[in-house]
Amino acid sequence: MNRLTVNSTFRLLVFSLILAGFLASCNVSRKYTKEASDKWEKDILKFEQLDKSEKDPDNAILFVGSSSIRLWSTLKEDVAPYPVIQRGFGGSKFSDLAVYAKRIVYPHQFSALVIFEANDITGSAADKSPEEIVKLFRNIVRTVRSKYPDQPVFLIEITPTQSRWAVWPTVKQTNQMLKESCSKMHNTYFIETASAYLNKAGEPRKELFIKDMLHQNHDGYIIWGELVKKKLDEMLPKMVRQ
Repeated sequence: MNRLTVNSTFRLLVFSLILAGFLASCNVSRKYTKEASDKWEKDILKFEQLDKSEKDPDNAILFVGSSSIRLWSTLKEDVAPYPVIQRGFGGSKFSDLAVYAKRIVYPHQFSALVIFEANDITGSAADKSPEEIVKLFRNIVRTVRSKYPDQPVFLIEITPTQSRWAVWPTVKQTNQMLKESCSKMHNTYFIETASAYLNKAGEPRKELFIKDMLHQNHDGYIIWGELVKKKLDEMLPKMVRQ
């Protein structure tokens, strides 16, 4: 086999691998498109209206994800002096964010992206496997990287809660797999938080949650803010905080 043939074969192999990755990425999100659009299209349209009316600083931290992000009323204060953009929508899942990542993320200039999703494993028949959740997360990061190749991406660990304690072993496994996945991706970081929400007996600290034992109260958000900000301080240059 001559050098020309070898080079052509190598280029074809590289192209095939890239194409296979692209198609796999598309298939992962396409699988959930109808489910996501039926539930969240109106919310995403509201985000797009906000994007037209709001002016955000270029060095902002973009927070995206589920209701824990949406309900974080003290986000700006808790992670100050970082400027923030807040785009949490209801009880969204990794699959929903995979479908809408472009429309939520692409309109913004930001210094870092912070993601939190926690509704793919709830104890229902529709729960996803840890492996599927990791695929979805990687899909989201690939989508982000298509426009923002170098901005840091942070993933907040799924919180242990009393309302979903029965599925915590599976969630814990998922967290570990997501952490490992982050370690293998460019400029992508896992923010560990679970231990701060467990008492000495290894059970969720009920005093950090509202009555539904799923969403955090003010004290819980203070802890979250401290942990998130600590990780941002470690990984981001000081100029972002100005």
